[in-house]
Formats: sequence, structure tokens, C-alpha cells
Amino acid sequence: MLNIQEVLETNRMIRKNNLDVRTITMGISLLDCAAVDGKTLCRKIYDKITSYGEHLVETGEAIADEYGVPIIHKRVAVTPVSLIAGACALENYVDIARTLDRAARTIGINFIGGFSALVERGMTRGEERLLSSLAESLATTELVCASVGVGSTKAGINMDAVARMGHIIKDLSLLTKDRDALGCAKLVVFSNAVEDNPFMAGAFHGVTQGDCCISVGVSGPGVVKQALAAVKGAPFDVVAETIKKTAFKITRVGQLVAMEASRRLQQPFGIIDLSLAPTPAIGDSVADILEEMGLESCGACGTTAALALLNDAVKKGGLMASSRVGGLSGAFIPVSEDKGMLEAVGRGSLTLEKLEAMTCVCSVGLDMIALPGDTAAETIAGIIADEAAIGMINNKTTAVRVIPVPGKKVGDRVEFGGLLGHCPIIRVNPFTSAAFIARGGRIPAPLRSLTN
Repeated sequence: MLNIQEVLETNRMIRKNNLDVRTITMGISLLDCAAVDGKTLCRKIYDKITSYGEHLVETGEAIADEYGVPIIHKRVAVTPVSLIAGACALENYVDIARTLDRAARTIGINFIGGFSALVERGMTRGEERLLSSLAESLATTELVCASVGVGSTKAGINMDAVARMGHIIKDLSLLTKDRDALGCAKLVVFSNAVEDNPFMAGAFHGVTQGDCCISVGVSGPGVVKQALAAVKGAPFDVVAETIKKTAFKITRVGQLVAMEASRRLQQPFGIIDLSLAPTPAIGDSVADILEEMGLESCGACGTTAALALLNDAVKKGGLMASSRVGGLSGAFIPVSEDKGMLEAVGRGSLTLEKLEAMTCVCSVGLDMIALPGDTAAETIAGIIADEAAIGMINNKTTAVRVIPVPGKKVGDRVEFGGLLGHCPIIRVNPFTSAAFIARGGRIPAPLRSLTN
């Protein structure tokens, strides 16, 4: 239990340093919803989500009011749709996406994830249909998020799927060009996707999990930055210990909220994802943490080392606070959502190439990056392939969520709003990778995959 000193310190972190529970995410298995008839499938999906999630929002709001801890989002993650729709007679899955959207609206949540497929080794008929439906599904819904796993350390990289995703992202950007390609913000491409991630757009409820569970994503970049300000100039040993202690305190808050939500909703407690997820708000930036360590600007030489220290210390501190730490847990670097990173891009210190280097040591990958509208599908596929290779070789989760904005060029700016923030259009290497992507096939799994 929290003692009075921890309660007071937590209160200060909430009031002054933007500590929050970013999301309570309910994972729901839809495996028992499978049906041959499309209408029956959609009805069973809607009924199960609205039944299990009926009290999710009111429970989150009640906990936030009673404990004084901001809970920003309430979300649902479901079984990857390609798995439950494989036997269905539907030729495309747009109706399923619309059903998910309608169910999400009914229970009042912010997002629903799981319009997903895992195609590291190849595609089934259900996965092929889901990919064919992706662009239209995300363009015609508001709350549905999607993810596609194209590679893993065990399987290698499915380059046919990588090439396909480059074209899907381009198609989606055109279908939502009236909203500055906002549909692409709801689609992420993974290597080594995790099945207990509570954060969007990549959340889905893995098949090894039970019928339902409650997971929490907790965040607090401002808290870590403030803690480091108190040890300015100290050796890195002290920096690491300070981050670990701070991560411990942040995780304890998440543990409290998760256990209480689990008890009230009468569903099993899943995991706590301790990820420093920035927002556009002042004082809530991962880039600010890196600069507090001594970098003149995020992206300067030393940035990757600073991020590696941060990511590792956050994980260690979280693990000491809870036996249920999971998901992605570490530091996110979404450009449009981080005020400090936006400023670094504007100064010219942070480039796409430097961001790729940083993904070798952060929690995820290239996230919320706006690209010129004329960026080729093959170039986007090349970006995905690079990130998938980093994940595959290093046995870590990597991801790509990029937004080619029609009609925009380098230096222009797009406004997404809310937690998604805004973003300048970032320069992309102008040389083509079309012939490389056209080879297709599968990049084999690395030697380290042979662990048995």
C-alpha cells in the first residue's frame, strides 16, 4: 500500500509534472464470435464488446475522481480481426471495422484496437482480406485502430507484406487527404509485435490471453525531467539511479489504478505498461529529458546513448515496483506528440535518419512522423523494412507509423489536434529503393532465432 509520503509526492507529480495514467485498456477475446455469416459475426462482435465494456468508462472516471489521478483515455483491444473473420463469407472486412467503431461509440471509449493481422511468415485468406480492406476501413471509421505484424526475430521479414503496406499507407493518405491524411495515424506496422500492449494504434488482445483483462498504460516524462534537474551535472550512475527511483514511483500509481479497475470491473489484471509517452503539453517531453542530461538539442551526438540509458532505467525501475510490467515499457519518441522533438526538428538537429538510430534503443520505432505527400510507396516500404530489420536483429519491438500528407512538402506543417499534436514535414532520403522492394520474398530469420 502507498504511505502518506508517497501519496503527497504523487499529488505533486500530478499537479506540477503532468503525471497521468494514459489509458485503461480492456482486452477482449473475440475468438468465440467466429461465424460463417457476416451479419452474425458482426452482431456477436458488437454484443460482446458492449457487454464486457459497458462500465469501462464510468469506472475509469470514478477511479480518477476518487484518487485524484488523471486517466486520459479508456480503450478496448480485441483479438486480431483476421483471426476471427477467416471463416466468414465476407469478401472484405469494412463492415467489421464499422461494427467495431459502432461498439466503441456505444460504450463511450476513445479508441478500439485490433483491426489487425500478423503476417510474418505469410498470409491466410482472412489476412489477405483484412489488408485489402485496411485503407477503406480506417478512412470510414473514427475510433478504429489497426496494426500489421510483418516481421519477427523468429520468422524473419515478410517483404511481400512490407511492399503491400507501403501502398496501403499511400492509399489511406489519399482517402483521408481532406484531414491531412489523419487515417494513417491509426495504422502501425510492427516487427516483434507484443500482444499485451495497451497503447494505440498498436494494441490488440493476443490469443494466449484469457477472455478479458484490464491493463494500464502510465506515463510521466515531466516527472523524470524534474527529477533529473535535481542532479544536474552528476555522473551517469546517479542519473540512472534517479530515473529508476522515479520510474518505481510512477509504476506504483499505475499498479494502484490497475488493481482497482480490475476489482471494480471484475476482470483479471493484465499488465502495467510504463512507457514515457509524451504529449504536446509543455513539460511533458521525452526530448526534454534527453536535453536535461546535457545535450544542447535532441538529435545531437550522444542522443542515442542518452535514450538507451533512459529506456533501460525506466524498465528496471518499473520491474521493481510491479511483477506485472509488460507491453512496451520504456520511452516513446512520437515526433508530433513531443514538443521538444518538434523544436529539435525545427532546429535541424533531429532528422529521420537520427530518429531511426534512436529506435535501436527506445521502446518502439518511427512514430507519428509526417512525410512529404509525394513520398513513393516503395520508399515507405523501405522505411518499414529498415525498422523491421532493427527489431528482428535486436530481438525488440519496432514499429512504423508515418503519415505521407498529400500536397505537403518539406517545411510545411500539419495539425492533427489533441494528443496527436502537430508536425513539420520531415525530409526523406530522395534516392529510390524500388528495385530492392520489388524483389519480394522473405528476409530469413537471424541466427539468434535458433534458441531452442
